[in-house]
Amino acid sequence: MKSLTFMVVDDSNITIKKISKMLEDLGHQVVCCANTGQEAVNHYLTYKPNIITMDITMPDMDGIEATKRIIEKDKNAIIVIVTAHGQEQMVIEAIDAGAKGYVLKPVKIEKLKEHIENIYKKYGN
Repeated sequence: MKSLTFMVVDDSNITIKKISKMLEDLGHQVVCCANTGQEAVNHYLTYKPNIITMDITMPDMDGIEATKRIIEKDKNAIIVIVTAHGQEQMVIEAIDAGAKGYVLKPVKIEKLKEHIENIYKKYGN
């Protein structure tokens, strides 16, 4: 698979570092990180990453609202929700908002790779 660009969005800097390292280990480039949904919306058009990994529960603006706002700006944006077990209803809301898939925390590199490949195959340019 070709190298893709990513924006990693999570209110936990530890999670951002872990996901960024996994993506880089898979040969991808993290072009931007954000700690809130509002930061993600603000940065999206500047960086135009191939894929966004989006946490749901964040201060300021949650991942569902951020997904809606990014999709309003670019209906082809590829957003993958990264969420904990037990948030199934929120995942459904995020998919309804335009997210293309989800990965469960704790994130495992094999699952991340599999989900990215499948989602990019289906929705990538």
